Amino acid sequence: MRQLAIVSGKGGTGKTTLSSSFGALLKNAVLADCDVDAANLNLMFNGDLKEKYEYYGGKKAIIDQNKCDKCGICKNVCRFEAITFENGIYDVDPYACEGCNACVIACPQNAIRLETALSGEYYYSVVSDGKEIVHANLNPGEETSGGLVAEVRKLALKKAEENNKDIVLIDGAPGIGCPATSSITATDYVVIVTEPTSSGLHDLKRIVETVRYFKRDFGVVINKYDLNPDVSKEIINYCISDGIEVLGEIPFDETVLKAVLEINPVVNYENSKAAEAIKEIFEKVMEKLK
Repeated sequence: MRQLAIVSGKGGTGKTTLSSSFGALLKNAVLADCDVDAANLNLMFNGDLKEKYEYYGGKKAIIDQNKCDKCGICKNVCRFEAITFENGIYDVDPYACEGCNACVIACPQNAIRLETALSGEYYYSVVSDGKEIVHANLNPGEETSGGLVAEVRKLALKKAEENNKDIVLIDGAPGIGCPATSSITATDYVVIVTEPTSSGLHDLKRIVETVRYFKRDFGVVINKYDLNPDVSKEIINYCISDGIEVLGEIPFDETVLKAVLEINPVVNYENSKAAEAIKEIFEKVMEKLK
């Protein structure tokens, strides 16, 4: 069993468009949507929910009203303004609390404690054609996305082993933060998706450094390359000078917008230039995984 991650240095490059297309082309795989802050891969396949798990990541402060003497010290020391005072009662806003422990230490009555909080959920779904998808939903304001990504990947690996799947396809989180690095570690190959803009090139360089730090094999895909040929050429020159393989270039294609609106991977459409380019890239990547 092999693990393939598709990532990008920034959001909006077309990462999920490529991930959903690869998912449609794969015949014996588990798909793992590790963009837990904005998961949408399952929408592209309309999977039937089979299992649901709770994820407890961070901790939140809890005030014991029986011990609280209303001194207000906790509200003064909270730099996140998570302590509220209404109707003569001090309480904690769970969406603002970062679990830093400052109020717990400062409280002279020992009326505050930290408790592990429900940070999100993750799911196992099955599509009508037999594909399996593991996806998740991080609660608003939570900062433990890297841990939830790890849970998604563990469940995907478990299902792949149980059901004799060949590949775990990871739709990684964008950027270079904790959820992105958690999407990359221990994978067999990484596809980096970029776009021909100045910010696209800048963030491409950052994600390349990140992938190299984890010593993963990788290649680059330029999406909508023909919208700005000059920057696309700049990206190609950067890759050549740095010894990076360009796996392919995807042209701008209005069929992609149609596919998104109809919630359907673009490779399912005939006479699509983008679909043809993606299929060629897919074949190259499959050769890498052999």
